[in-house]
Amino acid sequence: MKTPITDLLGIEKPIVLPGMSWISVPELVAAVSNAGGLGILATGPLTQEQTRQAIAKIRTLTDKPFGVGITLLMPGAKENAKVALAEQVPVINFSLGKGDWIVEGVKRYGGKTIATVVTEKHALAAQKSGADALLVTGHEAAAHGGEVTSLCLVPNIVELVDIPVIAAGGFSDGKGLLAALALGADAVAMGSRLATSTQSPVHQNVKQAVVDKKVADTIYSKNFDGLYARVMKTPMAEKATRRPMNPIVAVFKSFKASKMVDMPLWKLLLGLLAQFDKIRMLTLFGAATEKLEAATIRGDLEQGVQFIGQSQGMIRDIEPVEVLIDRIMTEAKAEHARVSKLLAD
Repeated sequence: MKTPITDLLGIEKPIVLPGMSWISVPELVAAVSNAGGLGILATGPLTQEQTRQAIAKIRTLTDKPFGVGITLLMPGAKENAKVALAEQVPVINFSLGKGDWIVEGVKRYGGKTIATVVTEKHALAAQKSGADALLVTGHEAAAHGGEVTSLCLVPNIVELVDIPVIAAGGFSDGKGLLAALALGADAVAMGSRLATSTQSPVHQNVKQAVVDKKVADTIYSKNFDGLYARVMKTPMAEKATRRPMNPIVAVFKSFKASKMVDMPLWKLLLGLLAQFDKIRMLTLFGAATEKLEAATIRGDLEQGVQFIGQSQGMIRDIEPVEVLIDRIMTEAKAEHARVSKLLAD
């Protein structure tokens, strides 16, 4: 299938693995790229050296295009972006911040940039900055989706911009891919679907929980990590989203997160004094990593919390990435034939 996104990125199929912390690791990234899509490495929890090693690992596993995700709000993001630029990664996907300097750096070696956006305003700003494409994240998505559903957000942004759009939030099968194309998008990101594949490092307990859960079994709240985020509905998630974390507790817990990305303690404390609101959000986000790791890595949903999209209710099996992507493409073509017949009649 050829679309403006496949042509732009040099991939065969318009399916993207977004950068999900602790999930979009080299093995899963390479599996998606080898299957014809675009895998994007998550660098949020990585140090500069770990990012460099992960990029090198991906290159041993695939010779296909791949990307690196940079969440600019996160500690260490700027440093990881510089590593990706130095390594001349084919695609850099940035979010939650101004990525003009990343765009400029990528253009110097002929790579491509994708900006993740959740509003029309941010979409226009990203296009103006020179981004090559947009990843438009609707309300249904796992983690930090927007306030507007994909059904409304995607076509609105498509009408406003002149660059290709990847739709994210609620897409997990061939029907979803065809629907996204009908909305004007040029590809889909399927985080929850690909996170529930055999190559995904997500713990088997969580994968099985995804298969067992329904579309309504999620919670959308800003009380978990300081930003509006969607998580799997469990007793622990309900408790964690009931009220905002105590700021003092958040600061204490965030020390672990800052250490994880080699952020000096003095820098975190200085930031708390100089940019309290921004750093407070970072501390809340950092404090949440403990529960995210517990679920994603250890499969402990009694103590942990798992980011997941509403599409979990449409995920009914755990299969290899190549099987999933081939099936999605086959379903999309079959659904296209069905709809074409309806329109012809």
